[in-house]
Amino acid sequence: MAKLKNIEAFEQLKATLQDKSPLGGKKLISLCAGSGCGAYGTAKVHKSLKEELKKQGLQEKIEVKLTGCHGFCEKGPIMVIHPEGIFYPQIKPEHIPEVVEQTLQKGELVKSLIYKDPASKKQLIHEHDIPFYKLQKRIIFGNNGLIDPTSIEDYIAVGGYSALAKALFNMKSNEIIDEIKKSGLRGRGGGGFPTGIKWATCAKHKGTRYVICNADEGDPGAYMDRSILEGNPHSVIEGMIIGAFAIGSQDGYVYVRHEYPLAVTNLTIAIKSAREMGLLGKNILGSDFDFDIHISRGGGAFVCGESTALMASLEGRPGRPRAKYIHTVESGFKESPTNLNNVETWANVPVIITKGADWYSAIGTEHSKGTKIFSLVGKVVNTGLVEVPMGTTLREIIFDIGGGIPKKKKFKAVQTGGPSGGCIPEQFLDLSVDFDELAKVGSIMGSGGMIVMDQDTCMVDVARYFVDFLKDESCGQCNPCREGLKQMLDILTNICQGNGKEGDIEFLEEIGAMIQKFSLCGLGTSAPNPVLTSILYFRNEYEAHIRDKKCPAGICKPLFHYEIDPDACTGCTLCAKKCPQDAVAGEKKKPHVIDQKNCIKCGICYEGCKFDAIKIC
Repeated sequence: MAKLKNIEAFEQLKATLQDKSPLGGKKLISLCAGSGCGAYGTAKVHKSLKEELKKQGLQEKIEVKLTGCHGFCEKGPIMVIHPEGIFYPQIKPEHIPEVVEQTLQKGELVKSLIYKDPASKKQLIHEHDIPFYKLQKRIIFGNNGLIDPTSIEDYIAVGGYSALAKALFNMKSNEIIDEIKKSGLRGRGGGGFPTGIKWATCAKHKGTRYVICNADEGDPGAYMDRSILEGNPHSVIEGMIIGAFAIGSQDGYVYVRHEYPLAVTNLTIAIKSAREMGLLGKNILGSDFDFDIHISRGGGAFVCGESTALMASLEGRPGRPRAKYIHTVESGFKESPTNLNNVETWANVPVIITKGADWYSAIGTEHSKGTKIFSLVGKVVNTGLVEVPMGTTLREIIFDIGGGIPKKKKFKAVQTGGPSGGCIPEQFLDLSVDFDELAKVGSIMGSGGMIVMDQDTCMVDVARYFVDFLKDESCGQCNPCREGLKQMLDILTNICQGNGKEGDIEFLEEIGAMIQKFSLCGLGTSAPNPVLTSILYFRNEYEAHIRDKKCPAGICKPLFHYEIDPDACTGCTLCAKKCPQDAVAGEKKKPHVIDQKNCIKCGICYEGCKFDAIKIC
């Protein structure tokens, strides 16, 4: 790999590579090799595809790329054939001979593999016609399905490092900061602080300045940052170099979760490639600017997502937050001015520099610009990563892109912002999703987790689950968080076990307000959100647990039992056959009964009954 010694050499290489771009020249097969699809067996599909192409003499005519995550994770492994955009989901090694013979040789579709939209029941051939993709605006995530994340040439071919060249040779440091300010970019890690203001403040302070990428993504069910690092690590590297040039830094760190091995592998390869090509290290692209990036792997502590705890961990100390009266832009890592942004924020920077602040700020809402990537999981038909403009409604995300709730069940709530986010009920489905609107209903944007819940979700149990998680992840440094969360968990556990008492709800509200007001860091101040919002919007469920000793959703086992409605039961015997405890008895074609002594309330009979004859009582 030749080192680029000046801007002219870069422009020449870019022109050469763009002539061979992923969508130019010969046919391209894109195989998702992100962690999700990888777990489904992409490696076996890839091996089978390479062998079949060679067998049929097509290996020189058709290019195969192992790419990052395509977003539609539950449909993996995903294959997309370009330039047509033919979408084959859940591809398996045994499908490959037919795909090569029919689609690649003859130009015909394999009808059995075409995606079928659950809503319209129509077969949709092209990726861009599938509602999950069609309704998104993928300005950050879009290249994931086109490039090999281990190839710096692929990244340059789609315009990569052009923003860096522009920033280094056509802009001054203050002009870059002004452009980021003008764009309205706010931190995507959860706080939503204006990125340009943070950069400008850091640049003003004297001393050795540091640039850090927070890739310590600890929210249950969230994997946006992981997928960017796995699929397009150079976008983050480029953003960090531009940020470093803007504030005058020569050292950068990526603090990444130890549980993200593929992200670390691809990031390591990308950093090495950038160094070898002269895009990282000494005299970048022949300029007088020096900057390098190092990787530090975290131990998995959720609290290290907080900036000061992260920096303490990076220094080799216990990951504990500190008081905020001294800001990290003034005294952060090694007590020096430090600029920290998360993965998605850094990935936005090259786009803004390339396309301009005016273009970027035209996307989104008045105070929340650009797009946001959400991890859409839970009780929703289409799970995966969704990138939409700020201001898109919850209904559009959950029902139009997500496909709604499975099994025709009713939507109940969505939790946004991770374990310390709020639970938003059905009445707010038309709420525009941005930093300010979510705050109005008691929730947060967070890093972008979005957990959908249906009618069978117990909101008291949900609150208990998240408080249990946050209690374990608390660093224990301050009393309000350490002791307050423990007390909340004890009360919630008692309520779920049928031991709740009058006054518990009010006590939870009192403790929650105290934790929010007096905790040291963001983990504590936001930790009561799932409890307080579930009380605010689902107080009747708490009252049912406490006063009636009933769990309306049938989740808290001490508070319900199953009964078979004799009028609805057809005697099909399915429940009796599936019961692991032999607790269901009855003759064929006659109503059955459940032996309450033997029933373990596993719910298998309830889920499996086709006639809705089994009731929660």
